[in-house]
Amino acid sequence: MNKYIKKGLILTGCTIGLFMGHACTDLEEEVYDQTTPDSFGQTPGQLNALIGPLYSGLGDYYGNMAEINTVTDEQIVPTRGGDWEDGGRWRRFHQHTWDVTLDDGTFNGIWNWIYNNITRINFQLADENLTNEQTIAELRTLRAFYHYIATDMFGNVIIADRVGGDSPAQKTRTEVYTWVEQELVAAIPNLSEETGGVNYGRMNKYVAHMILGKLYLNAQVYTGTPQWAKVIEQMDAIINSNKYSLPADFFSTFAVQNQNSPEIILATPMDATKRGGFNPHMRTLHYLNQTTYNLGAAPWNGFATMAEFYNSYEDTDQRKDGWIVGQQFNAKGEPLVDDGQPLIFSPEIPALVMPAGPAARRAGARFKKYEIQVNNKNNDQSNDFVIFRLADALLMRAEAQFRLGNTAAALTDINRVRERAYGANYVALTTITLDEILAERGRELAWEFHRRQDLIRFDKFTQAWQFKPASAETRELYPIPRTQLDLNPNLSQNPGY
Repeated sequence: MNKYIKKGLILTGCTIGLFMGHACTDLEEEVYDQTTPDSFGQTPGQLNALIGPLYSGLGDYYGNMAEINTVTDEQIVPTRGGDWEDGGRWRRFHQHTWDVTLDDGTFNGIWNWIYNNITRINFQLADENLTNEQTIAELRTLRAFYHYIATDMFGNVIIADRVGGDSPAQKTRTEVYTWVEQELVAAIPNLSEETGGVNYGRMNKYVAHMILGKLYLNAQVYTGTPQWAKVIEQMDAIINSNKYSLPADFFSTFAVQNQNSPEIILATPMDATKRGGFNPHMRTLHYLNQTTYNLGAAPWNGFATMAEFYNSYEDTDQRKDGWIVGQQFNAKGEPLVDDGQPLIFSPEIPALVMPAGPAARRAGARFKKYEIQVNNKNNDQSNDFVIFRLADALLMRAEAQFRLGNTAAALTDINRVRERAYGANYVALTTITLDEILAERGRELAWEFHRRQDLIRFDKFTQAWQFKPASAETRELYPIPRTQLDLNPNLSQNPGY
C-alpha cells in the first residue's frame, strides 16, 4: 500500500467477529484514515507521492542514451563474428549512415520516451488541486529538461505544454530554445536550494542552472547566436553556491553506492532489484568476465572504446583506470583463457567487422568507470547514473571563459579538474587550446553522454575517424521518426533525410 495514500482504510467489528467465531450484525464502517481526491497533495508526503512516479521515467535516461552514444568517437560496437551484427545497426550508428526506416525503432523509442514523460507531467500540472509553487516549479523544470533533450537531438520539435488539443505544431529550434529558457528562468525562484536527502535525484535550483547552462553552451548551434557570458553566469550560480565539491577519489562518484557523492548535481537513482536499467558491465565485459566478478550471468561482450580515444589518456592520468585492458583473471586470480588463447584486452580494434574467434572477442578497451558490482546475480547494477556533476560545470565555465578570451580563468577551472585526475603527478597547465579543452572534456566525461553534443559544438562530429568517413552536416540532427510523421501531419522531416 502506498504509504501516503490510505483511502477508505477500514476495520469492521464484523470482520473481527468472524475470525473470533461470533456472529456479527453491526455493519457500520469506522473510517480511520481517508483522503479525498480534492484534498490530496497538500502535505509534503502527499506531494512526494504525486511526483515520485514522474521521476521514474527519468531513470530510462541511461538506457535511451547508451546505444545512441555509438555515434561518437568514444564508443564503438564492433561486429564480432555473428555477435552484435544486429542487421548492421551498430555500423550505421558509428559511420553516421543510420537509416530513417531501418532505425526508426531507435529514434521513435527516444522520441516516445521524451514525450510520454512530458505528457505525464502535463497531466499532473493540469490538476487544479496542485497549488504548491515549489512542486509546480519542479515539474516545469523536469518538463523543460525533456524539451531540451528533444531539440538537441531532433532540432525542430513539438512544444508540449498542455494536455489535449489537435496535432501539435512543429516549432523551430530557436522557438524551443526560447521556451525552455523562459520555463527555467520562471521556475528557478521557486525551486528548492536543498541538495541530497529527499531532494536527491530531483530538480532543484542548481539542476535548473545546469540545464540553462547546457542550453547556453550550445546556443550557437541551436540559434546561431553564442551565449558564453550566460554560461558563466549559470555555472557561477552552481560553483559559488559551495553546495558541491570534487571528492579526492574520482571514482567514488561512480561507486555502487554513489548517492552521497558531493559532486553529483543530478543523478537517476538505480537499484539492481528495485529500479533496474543500469547495466554497462553487461554491455562491455567479455563473457568470461562473469568469473572475474562472480556475476549471475555472462556479459554480452559488445561495447568498447577506440584505441585513439583510449590513448588520449596519459599513463599518469588516474581516469585511464576507468578502462580495462590487459590480461583478465577470474576471482581467484587465475588468468582467463578464451579458446586456448590468453584473454588479453587490446585497445586496438582491427576492423569494424571481424570474423568469429578469440581475436575479435578480446578487441577493444572495456568500460569500468562505474564500479562493477561483484557477486551481483542481476543483470542490472545499483550505481546511480550521473547526468550532471560539478566537474562538468567547471569545464563548461572554462570553455566559455576561453571563448571570451579569458584564458587565465579557463586554466584555473581546467586545472582544478586535472589536479584531481593526476593526483601526486599533477602539473598545472599554463596554456590551452580549444582542441585541448574538447579532449579534456572527453577524458573527464567519457560515456556520460555529453560527447555528441561536444563534438558538434567543436565542429568535429562530421569529421572522419577510425572506420568512419566524413559525414554530412545534416547528420548533426537525427531524423524525425517516421512513425511520428505518420501520426502528426504537422511534422516535417529534417534536411538530409
